[in-house]
Amino acid sequence: MLLYMSQPQEVNPSPLHSVSVAGVVVREDGRLLAIRRADNGAWQLPGGILELDETPEAGVAREVLEETGIHIEVDELTGVYKNLPRGIVALVFRCKPSGGTERTSSESTAVSWLTPDEVSERMSEVFAVRLLDALDGNGPHVRSHDGKRLIPAG
Repeated sequence: MLLYMSQPQEVNPSPLHSVSVAGVVVREDGRLLAIRRADNGAWQLPGGILELDETPEAGVAREVLEETGIHIEVDELTGVYKNLPRGIVALVFRCKPSGGTERTSSESTAVSWLTPDEVSERMSEVFAVRLLDALDGNGPHVRSHDGKRLIPAG
């Protein structure tokens, strides 16, 4: 046993992942909060990287407020999504607005309340599905994508 322990062990590098959080903020009229990102102009739901010292619920509340000016109450986890090439795991939560006023930020050039049809028109499939999954009540969903398309389970 001692001989085995003293021999150099082959070390496999650990995979590097980051965890992000995002909020599907649903207004009483059924409209959904979305932002147009400042860096690429794409419409997405508000969210970002989870800080090491915060819970997922606190992280999503912080990100939504930072990017939109809207305070939220977090209801439930509706999906877990992985961007395979980038190693990002996103936790998506359905939320309710609880105050604040819509405003843009350094990360958003527009903030809008969209209908589900507008979500499907403006967002790429890999982001629209996160909002639409949150509305169907069958979650939490677990999905992966390659940055452009969803990858079928299995």
